[in-house]
Amino acid sequence: MKLIAYVFTGALFFLNFFVFDHYLDEAWNKVSDYQQQVFDLQDELRALQNHKPTYNVTATMYRPTRYETDSSPNITADGTRINISKAGSYRYIAVSRDMLTRWGGPFDYGDYVVIEGTKDHDGIWQIKDTMNPRFTNRIDFLCDLDAKPFKYDNVMLTGI
Repeated sequence: MKLIAYVFTGALFFLNFFVFDHYLDEAWNKVSDYQQQVFDLQDELRALQNHKPTYNVTATMYRPTRYETDSSPNITADGTRINISKAGSYRYIAVSRDMLTRWGGPFDYGDYVVIEGTKDHDGIWQIKDTMNPRFTNRIDFLCDLDAKPFKYDNVMLTGI
């Protein structure tokens, strides 16, 4: 009887160690492969979520005057009222219509953007106004009444 128990125990040990262990290794390798695929897909998803399109635009400036805006220079296109004497402190920009979602563009009023390539005006700005329809692929910085005109080409605009 002891001999049968030893043989049975030995057979179980052999099956467990050599046969089942092999299948467990295969299963573990599959689990590891699937886990790596999940990690890769998560990385891809993260990259897609963090991808912010960047646009190369021309940047100019405007002042809140009737000549450069419309009959209500203290009200931006989204309805925001500004103090004309402090216009440059708001960090607002106007964008050409092709940049706004209502005309098929990527941005909407209130969106924040990062602007690079202007030397003095790089940083975070908020879209609050719209430019004249004759302009495309362009932005205007809202500046103080006494600001000197400027223009920058090849400015990079990235949504936040």
